[in-house]
Amino acid sequence: MPHLDLRRGGWRAFSCGIMRGGYAFTFGGAALVALPSGALWWPAERLLAVADLHLGKSERMARRGGPLLPPYEGAETLARLEADLAACDAARVVCVGDGFDDNAVELDGDEIDWIARMAKGRDWTWIAGNHDPAAMTCAGHHMPELRHGPLTFRHIASASAQAEVSGHYHPKLRLAGQSRRCFLVARSRVILPAYGAYTGGLSSADPVLASLMDGAGIAILTGQACHPVPLSRPGGKG
Repeated sequence: MPHLDLRRGGWRAFSCGIMRGGYAFTFGGAALVALPSGALWWPAERLLAVADLHLGKSERMARRGGPLLPPYEGAETLARLEADLAACDAARVVCVGDGFDDNAVELDGDEIDWIARMAKGRDWTWIAGNHDPAAMTCAGHHMPELRHGPLTFRHIASASAQAEVSGHYHPKLRLAGQSRRCFLVARSRVILPAYGAYTGGLSSADPVLASLMDGAGIAILTGQACHPVPLSRPGGKG
């Protein structure tokens, strides 16, 4: 598994003992792994981070008179999360904001029970997002942001932050005619892709995202396997 150490800007082989297809890198002194699903794994802390699940999106859109979407995104998202938790044997889970599509979302009982089963025996944190700023009635605890070791987890990136893990922007990058969800990694921040099934995306070349990168970043494309692309690479478009 290739490894990027942003402190030195060098490449070397790295084996992390985690699922095939992940991409390992060092960030803020922490050895992390981007997973093909869009989750971020911190093996030393047994911590799995995901952003922008947007659970209940189909219900929220129907409630507000929007398009009627098949109400299966919750099950698809939670099944993927459950698989990641099992593969990693995670002890801590950080949902980095917008876990729910709004604070009025009413998940069905099966989904609430599903979250409770996954959270049992784990330290589970919901970070406040712009869609879900208040705590929801489900397993886990709610925080505006979380500092854990050298890393700070918050929903929306702060321009002056260091060693920050955030979400919010749903970054994507277009390569070879295909748009894929991606992690954005720079020296000062990691921006996670949206994990939810029903989520759009923002081009990694968008000025908002470009302004948050600091000139030495990469995009890590998700899919069957993670694939790193330098953000300055010719032909790489959001």
